[in-house]
Amino acid sequence: MNVEHYTADVPVPPDFDQFWATSLRRPGPVLLSVEPVPNRLRLISTFDVSFAGFGGHPIRAWYSRPSFVEDVVLPAVVEFPGYGRGRGFPHERLTWVSAGYAHLLMDVRGAGGRYGNGGDTPDPGAVPDAPWPVTWGIGSPDTYYYRRVITDAVRAVLAVRALPGVDPARVAAVGNSQGGGLALAVAGLVPDLAALLVTAPFLCDIHHCLSTVDTSPYAEISSYLAVRRDLTPAAYDTLSYMDGVTFARQAVAPACFGTGLRDNVCPPAGTYAAFNAYGGPRTDKEIHSYPFNGHEGGDTFHVAHQLEWLTARMPPEPAGAAPDLPGPRRGWPRPGAPGPPGATVQPQVNNT
Repeated sequence: MNVEHYTADVPVPPDFDQFWATSLRRPGPVLLSVEPVPNRLRLISTFDVSFAGFGGHPIRAWYSRPSFVEDVVLPAVVEFPGYGRGRGFPHERLTWVSAGYAHLLMDVRGAGGRYGNGGDTPDPGAVPDAPWPVTWGIGSPDTYYYRRVITDAVRAVLAVRALPGVDPARVAAVGNSQGGGLALAVAGLVPDLAALLVTAPFLCDIHHCLSTVDTSPYAEISSYLAVRRDLTPAAYDTLSYMDGVTFARQAVAPACFGTGLRDNVCPPAGTYAAFNAYGGPRTDKEIHSYPFNGHEGGDTFHVAHQLEWLTARMPPEPAGAAPDLPGPRRGWPRPGAPGPPGATVQPQVNNT
């Protein structure tokens, strides 16, 4: 298979748009609470945020921003964790805030117990009949776990836009693996997203991955359906509402993808299926592939590409005075200091 040109004929349910419009419809304020928390970091301020996710369920997140610019409006990066990982500690994910962005790290409901340092958000909508969240409620799109989590992810973008000190017109979505799948879904459901950065996205070309991948999380679905044979047709129907390829077709934000060509967790075919379906012929998009890497992809080497790419499209520069945030206000350390230099745009396909 020439993976770089791979496209997938992913079925689209006839009520796909209505399903997601109904899922995302939620009256009332999105922000529930914003509280400053100690993080033992002198240059970064962190806040414990709670926002209303699917069904109004409270979803936790860490909101961080450079402490020396607490009185200005900044662009924001919303980040989504990988499968089995929660938001952890406030001092864990510091790349984007260190680059000068406001940063919201969403906790994933019902997750956080596999690796990392845990999470703080239960899933009130879950009725688990197996130990794997990826299978919870898979018999119907209405009850499926990822209906709730994808809705939470979209609501996270709305939440960060409502926070003091954030420019609502400059918000990017970022994620790796499960987080990449969530960010891709957000790009398909939030038409005015400013930018998208995804690496090895999960839940792309799902039917193909289930037939070719024997590692988790896809293998968890396979193991479940090996026992619940009667649910197989319904499960495939449910998953068709969650496929990243379909979300990619609807997305328009500038996008930077990454994949390891030896990835046996989220195969590169799925990433390229989403990338090749993404946007239209004039869409600003690029992909970096790493021939000798697996699920780690380009790792921190690729993060350097991401930083350069996002700086060129959404520089971490203030937009003006911001409303008061809880905690101290320190002002600019160097008033009038120039922002970071622009970056050279990479080719649309880059084999690194």
